[in-house]
Amino acid sequence: MNAAHQPRLGLAETIERLGAMTEFVAAAIASVPGDEMVFQPAPDRFSLLEHACHLRDLEREGYLVRIRRMLAEPGPALESFDGAAVATARAYMLQDGRAAAHEFAAARHESMRLIGTLTDADLAREATFA
Repeated sequence: MNAAHQPRLGLAETIERLGAMTEFVAAAIASVPGDEMVFQPAPDRFSLLEHACHLRDLEREGYLVRIRRMLAEPGPALESFDGAAVATARAYMLQDGRAAAHEFAAARHESMRLIGTLTDADLAREATFA
């Protein structure tokens, strides 16, 4: 079934799936030996290590920033997050995947805490995305 024909998720189910992502990432990291975490399926594809680092940084510097700005500012212009550029600049392949997964979980927990307090008025707020 393609995305156009899938039913829309309700808010509670969406929040549940977002929260479950941390367990999925932790299990993926735990199931792979350290030397295999750097395997890239293609030169332009992230390794598992890079995915863990990307999720951490996107959660902290993308999603959390956007959530906070949408709650604090009327109609903010939200910036995009260039994951490939960040991966290169921060040398993801030299980082610790388990630490990145743990830090992602902490950041996602904070996002979930904020999302869990949203009112109908908060959910109706709008922003512009770059």
